[in-house]
Amino acid sequence: MRRAIWILGIVAIALSVSGFTLVSPGKRARVVVGEGEPAYVFRAAQDFTNDVKKITGADLALVRGNAPRAGDAFIATKGGSRSCATGKEWESYDVTVKDGVLFVAGGDARGTMFGLYDFIERYLKVDPLAFWNGVPYPKADTLAWDAVEIHQPSPTFKFRGWFINDEDFLSQWREPAGPRPVRTAKGLCSVVINHGTMEAIAEAMVRSRFNLIIPCSYIDPREDYESENLAICARRGLFLSQHHHDPLGLGGFMFLNHWESKGKNYKYSYFSHPREVEDMWREAARAYAKFPDVVWQIGFRGISDSPMWSADPSVPTSDEGRAKIISDAMAKQVEILKEIGVKNPYLTATLWGEGAAFNEKGLLKVPEGATIVYSDNSSGWWWPRDFYVTPQDASHTYGIYYHHQLITAGPHFVPGVSAARTFGQLKEAASHNAAEYVVFNVGNVREFAYGIAASQAMTWNLGAFDADAWAKDWIARRFSTQRTEWLSLHNMYFKAFQLHPVHGHPMFLDGHLAHNVWRRLRRDLLGALAARKAGKTAVPFEPATNSYVRAEMLDPFKSALFESNHPVMGTWHDTYARLRAQEAAFAQAERYARSLMSRAPANEQDLAFDAFVYPAAFMHAFTRAMAEFADALDLCQLGDGAGMKAAAERGLAALLSAEALDARYCRGKWADWHKCRVQVPLPKIIEHARDLIKVVQDSVAQF
Repeated sequence: MRRAIWILGIVAIALSVSGFTLVSPGKRARVVVGEGEPAYVFRAAQDFTNDVKKITGADLALVRGNAPRAGDAFIATKGGSRSCATGKEWESYDVTVKDGVLFVAGGDARGTMFGLYDFIERYLKVDPLAFWNGVPYPKADTLAWDAVEIHQPSPTFKFRGWFINDEDFLSQWREPAGPRPVRTAKGLCSVVINHGTMEAIAEAMVRSRFNLIIPCSYIDPREDYESENLAICARRGLFLSQHHHDPLGLGGFMFLNHWESKGKNYKYSYFSHPREVEDMWREAARAYAKFPDVVWQIGFRGISDSPMWSADPSVPTSDEGRAKIISDAMAKQVEILKEIGVKNPYLTATLWGEGAAFNEKGLLKVPEGATIVYSDNSSGWWWPRDFYVTPQDASHTYGIYYHHQLITAGPHFVPGVSAARTFGQLKEAASHNAAEYVVFNVGNVREFAYGIAASQAMTWNLGAFDADAWAKDWIARRFSTQRTEWLSLHNMYFKAFQLHPVHGHPMFLDGHLAHNVWRRLRRDLLGALAARKAGKTAVPFEPATNSYVRAEMLDPFKSALFESNHPVMGTWHDTYARLRAQEAAFAQAERYARSLMSRAPANEQDLAFDAFVYPAAFMHAFTRAMAEFADALDLCQLGDGAGMKAAAERGLAALLSAEALDARYCRGKWADWHKCRVQVPLPKIIEHARDLIKVVQDSVAQF
């Protein structure tokens, strides 16, 4: 008995030594940030004290200093903030209690910042993406723990980034920061994202322990509105990088706008106008070089993420000639960085489209020391052939570019890639020596908070990640009841997508439906009606020749994306059957989601709608619309005019029901979230569907 009492006493002493009280009725801890810590660490400490106030109502003193006392939280980098961590120390951190002080100490300054945000998430229970996913802050009178201990080695992936891409919702949700002076593709991205919105993006990134951002498409870093958004990210401690079609920060529209303002009508071409392109590379690079941490994109592509020959048809037609232009461009870009005084630039060359095809053939000469970045199949499901067959060498490091979002194939409105699938792809990358760098295309952020959160966990501790356990925890942190049912719904949703019978990736994501299925349906139904009007005998439609198939052997850009962005569908009967199967699966998921939401606590119902009801209902409605128009086409071929008209009208009704979901999804602070929907253009599809139905109605008499 005495021995048992003695052991319990030792345990109690140990707990008192390792425990810490941040806030209690009789205590307010002081938060001390090391004297030399950079501004972004102090900013993280401000977030910490703000979070404590939101949770408890208590104000904590925040000071600079190097002499903490018992009861303080001390935030400082090991060896001083000027220490430059490499190898095993890179962004590592420890959070412990010693002598009554809560120590947050990183192997480098970013490690210190991330250690604090990790503590906030684990111990204060603040969701890093709360702004975007609506998870509320907890409430408490006391914040105290019997033990505090976090030991985090360097992350699995060294650079971990977001690519804010195809940002139609973000661009006009809040008042834009200003007009974008460059011309952009079809008028897209014509304004600069609100600076407050960029603050929210950058804060969510560092809270989620990502360290790199490609902040939007079509940036002109020389312009004040744009430069301020870059500065916002830099002040948060993020590395800045560029879109893969904007090497050194120069994009095609920026080039054209600049020279047209001087009365010059130059092609955006490093083949036809190399000196003019080089001049603009210098300007763009100088604009980025004023920021402290830049990861430089090198390479050369055409306008608006297209191959260079789309901007200049006079470039060589051989793969060798085209690859040489890109190789020469990369070599010159490295020279320019040295010329403007950038020392030891960190370089990335993203192999997307033709870059992957040329590299696979051994035609590209990527400068030594650059990180070669492989791209996924653009729908976040698998690595294309070049990832597996292209030889690697010791003069380069390797990384990956992975899509949670993509406009032309989807997903864009709703998530389409499960955590389990992403985990499999990241494991493949790590096993193929490609863990130096990862950037995730996250689109407008809000729709992909689930995928972002899962990816964050994987990129830090890939070996410890368990997809099933993570999904259970993700549910548990959002819902207080029906957790088993929510998890079943989570699995049901991701299994509802119809998979390509050969390649195994989704055939009918929202982008596929909008850009592949709808365009083909509309074209073929109009064609069938025109043929009938001309008195021609209609014949059953077989698959249209896919443009990617036709060009596969001729165009390295399209061959690299063959069966990726635009999977070839089967006959219309096969396509129709698969659409109906996906419609039924999402109808079931929607019914289940609405049932669970109706039984959830009132304060969790908005979370339930955003996370489950809206995605399932949107995909149900959008898939059904396409299935109904496919049915209308089939009935047209069978000569059933009345049936064709009824099916087309049901298709329009389904599109309108998808649009009607905005009434709840775009609520409160999200009221104008879908103000600009141009990348997957649902309003335009509805407009075209109405026009199509008028033609259908006028044609019924011909049957």
